[in-house]
Amino acid sequence: MSNSRFPRRGVAAAVLAAGFVLAAPLAASAHVGVSPDAIEPGGSAVLTFSFSHGCEESPTTALRITMPDGLASVSPTVDSLWDIAVERADNGLVSAVTYTATSPIPGGLRGAASMAVTLGEDAPDALAFPVEQQCETGMNEWVEIAEDGADPHDLDSPAPVVTVAAAGSDTADAGHGEHSDMPQSTPAEESASPVGTILGGAGLVAGLAGLVVAVLAYRRSA
Repeated sequence: MSNSRFPRRGVAAAVLAAGFVLAAPLAASAHVGVSPDAIEPGGSAVLTFSFSHGCEESPTTALRITMPDGLASVSPTVDSLWDIAVERADNGLVSAVTYTATSPIPGGLRGAASMAVTLGEDAPDALAFPVEQQCETGMNEWVEIAEDGADPHDLDSPAPVVTVAAAGSDTADAGHGEHSDMPQSTPAEESASPVGTILGGAGLVAGLAGLVVAVLAYRRSA
């Protein structure tokens, strides 16, 4: 009996290890992205903020997006999936927009809300849009901003950032892909760093290999 007990424990450990390996890349990719992530000085664009996760297992009910300084105008896009509430500062400019889902959005499904913005003459080189993701249970605050020279992928709760730079400049090229996330391709993991993806894939292979070895050992002892 003692010989068969250890393989069973090995099987359980291997299953848990494989589960953690699968969960790690998903957790690393979770954030709210923005597309496009670069606008020319004095230009305008329709920004789309998107996500494919809730607050752990709880569906998303609303996004409250705070506007940065440097925007001359903000016009939220009317969408049947969202009820829209606009907040304005004393100067009359939009200071925040809250998109409330007409039906809660479960994790694994892509949600997206958009707005047209026009840059002012005083727009800085980077515009951060802090986002409060509200869920049926809990809340995520995507508000962290990377310091100069730091990798935004290292942040736990990065705010979506739009770079202000002329088309073709080094600054504009460097900004693409950092926070664009889901709208340009798949709804979830475009922003994950290549290193994290490679390590996650290698870990998954190792976890599955351990599972196979444990199952074979269990069959021999049975």
